[in-house]
Amino acid sequence: MFRESSKMKPYFLGKNHLKRLNQVRRQFHASSDLSPSELDFLLWAYDLEFFTIEFAAKDYSMNKGNVAQRLIYPLMNSEYVYKHFDKLTSSKMYIDQIFRGETKFNYRVRYAITQKARLAVQRFYNMLENNVIDAS
Repeated sequence: MFRESSKMKPYFLGKNHLKRLNQVRRQFHASSDLSPSELDFLLWAYDLEFFTIEFAAKDYSMNKGNVAQRLIYPLMNSEYVYKHFDKLTSSKMYIDQIFRGETKFNYRVRYAITQKARLAVQRFYNMLENNVIDAS
């Protein structure tokens, strides 16, 4: 007799892709080698060309050591993150070598996500979008 729920008209809502977030996350983790925290980090890093551990820790609101030990290094071992600019990376542009303000004492490695990581994030977004369409 009583209704448990009632759906709103779609034209009032627009996109509602996060409705099935929990189910899609579980489905994604079952078919992937990424942990939930690693996926969250890749989602955070998806729009960045590169980042340092210090920037990631500050922007991701985590301790620098925890970001490195729990996220970046395991993702490097799984080939989802790589060193974009290392101390030993030589620049082809002379101007970069002259005006680089970093020395061997204050240098920070720049990390980036790999194509494998970008494809995983895209697969997650596609699963999220398609799952919402199927559930409606």
